[in-house]
Amino acid sequence: MIKKGRIESITQLLDPLGAIKVRTQFGGYSLSVGKAVFAVVSQGELYLRACEASKPYLCERKLQTLQLQKRGVPVRLDYYRVNETLWREPEQLLAISRLCLQGAREHNEQSKQARGMRDLPNIGHQLERLLREAGIGSVNMLRAQGAKASWLKLRALNKHLGLNTLYALEGALSGFYYQALPGEVKAELRSWYETKIAQLERERCR
Repeated sequence: MIKKGRIESITQLLDPLGAIKVRTQFGGYSLSVGKAVFAVVSQGELYLRACEASKPYLCERKLQTLQLQKRGVPVRLDYYRVNETLWREPEQLLAISRLCLQGAREHNEQSKQARGMRDLPNIGHQLERLLREAGIGSVNMLRAQGAKASWLKLRALNKHLGLNTLYALEGALSGFYYQALPGEVKAELRSWYETKIAQLERERCR
């Protein structure tokens, strides 16, 4: 059982980050500002949630990762335990915690955008993942690119993507499941696709 005073001392130290909420999680407690969970307290130890910006600092200090048991199998989470050295550097600890909080906020925003993408017709988890890999991470970005330009970016990552993916993207933007796209739209897309495939093949053979 974690003593209440331990939680209070941690939240007081991190108070400059904002109003910290404490909830039960992972058999311990999660720390969040708003809806962004940036740390957990497990067995009295503070673990910071790594992100792209904070991970180099956390790994450089060779901090221990949080490990939980899932169905009897140990699972390591991307949370790093604050050691005694870092506790003795409260300003540095606060700076790294701020990076973790910002990373958690960015993760939440990306997840929100991804959910928005998957609300579109034809956009399942796999296509949403490919779009993100191609740098198209939101509905607005997909609309700005358009179906054809988005398909070209996806095709650059996966040469096996074909006409149905182009139909799926156009349907997502126009509100149709790709099977229900109007015939004239499909015909125009097919013509463009065949021309573009021929062009790509010529470039490959050069």
